[in-house]
Amino acid sequence: MSEPKLVDLPAVVARARAEGNFSLIVDALPYLRFLGLRVRKDGELLTTILPYDSKHMGRVNPSSFHGGVIGALLEAAALLQLMAGDTAHVAKTISITTDFLRAAASPTELYAIASITRQGRRVANVRVEAWQEDRNKLIAVANGNFLLT
Repeated sequence: MSEPKLVDLPAVVARARAEGNFSLIVDALPYLRFLGLRVRKDGELLTTILPYDSKHMGRVNPSSFHGGVIGALLEAAALLQLMAGDTAHVAKTISITTDFLRAAASPTELYAIASITRQGRRVANVRVEAWQEDRNKLIAVANGNFLLT
């Protein structure tokens, strides 16, 4: 079996910024690709989209998204938003706290938007909100601290 190919993430991030195509970052990271995440640019913010997939379900009847998958969406949205910024940094998670507000029913996709609440030279604080069909009915929120390397 061959060794997995290592990704030059800073180069991928630089290319994604230059082209304005942040799906390149998702495609370069195996876990984000496995989740099937999509990214769309909405002004200065990125919307990260988690499609419905049976592998994302945590409860069968009634069917709803697994909390770990929701947490992964929130963290990915924060990291992608930081990498989309104009700094020369790639972000790494220091800590993230997630508040689950309601069940995320299927078969509807999930959306997440991250906003940078404070960015210093070495650490950034980010808040993320996730919802399904109505942005006023949040499924979960997260607050995270990220190291800028």
